[in-house]
Amino acid sequence: MPRSKSSSRWLQRHVSDEFVKRAQKEGYRSRAAYKLQEIDQRDRVFRGGMTVVDLGAAPGGWSQYAASRVAPGGRVIALDVLPMEPIPGVEFLLGDFTENAVLELLRERLGGRQVDLVMSDLAPNITGVASADQAKSIYLAELAAEFAGEVLRPGGTLLFKAFQGEGYPELHKRLQREYGRVVTRKPRASRAESRELYLLCRERRA
Repeated sequence: MPRSKSSSRWLQRHVSDEFVKRAQKEGYRSRAAYKLQEIDQRDRVFRGGMTVVDLGAAPGGWSQYAASRVAPGGRVIALDVLPMEPIPGVEFLLGDFTENAVLELLRERLGGRQVDLVMSDLAPNITGVASADQAKSIYLAELAAEFAGEVLRPGGTLLFKAFQGEGYPELHKRLQREYGRVVTRKPRASRAESRELYLLCRERRA
């Protein structure tokens, strides 16, 4: 089957993308690693010995970067509904984050230990219906925020992807009540035409 013009344009943009080329050269699973790297370089998110949970981890770019930054002595637990090839220093759980049974498995893996950082690059499967896609993205963001509120230590950090639109202002206000500092970041590796941004929420209130 011949490719459509739109898919051909996407493929051409992808193979010529600066961050795709860098990921291939430097051994990262995806270009998304450079979004996290830029945020970390600006905001110093990681330190050695941290316990980190990575939601929506596959194919593993964020987990790769996090594992390198929390060593020595750190711990990265990654979760995704899609399989992920093993990464040194990363514990992987296969399952749907929206299901209670999977969340319980994640809680069991933590064993009651509090977490320093919850990070999420979760995004819904896009349908093309803007209102439905936005509602799904906010739902995932709210789930990530609720989980972080449960497992983060006082003073801990939440970093997650969100999309501007309906429901976003309310979510932002809620997080400002729950954290001492909430800032938005738009890394250079995040394509300019995308509505995605990243919320960095620090100093989780007890």
